[in-house]
Amino acid sequence: MCRPRSLLCSPFYRTELAKRGWEEKPDGTVVAADHAKLAFVSPKGPATLKLGRAKDETIVELVQRNTEAVAKANFLPMPGRARLIFGYLAPGVASLAINDQTIKIAGGENHPQTLDLPPGTYSYQLVVSGHTLRTDTITVAAGETWSLQLGDDDRKPDQIY
Repeated sequence: MCRPRSLLCSPFYRTELAKRGWEEKPDGTVVAADHAKLAFVSPKGPATLKLGRAKDETIVELVQRNTEAVAKANFLPMPGRARLIFGYLAPGVASLAINDQTIKIAGGENHPQTLDLPPGTYSYQLVVSGHTLRTDTITVAAGETWSLQLGDDDRKPDQIY
């Protein structure tokens, strides 16, 4: 049932995703006036559509989980865990402090490091040459994989699986 001014009053997303072979799972649906979450089974695996509002704009997040591709890339977390994938491409050495441990990250190398964590919310800190570049938090759930961009920009972590 569609509420007035709801993000899903237009059948656009459901119609277009169905044309691509995505089947909606009603048990994963949450619809409110300011946000919505739809769960799907897609031809390549489970998928989620999230819609939200910010500053009079609609924010769309569409995630399709391709387990075969993620396993091949070695991005799948251990069962019951979440995986962080991170690297530091600038020259020098950085360190990532998270979950009561500090991980040294060699700069300039294009091979990401991984860390599997239990589900939860974690504070982390990126330090380069003794200076804190970023302090933030990340919330992860079992089965998720996140890319943690370590650099001097303001990028938030990205869920990649």
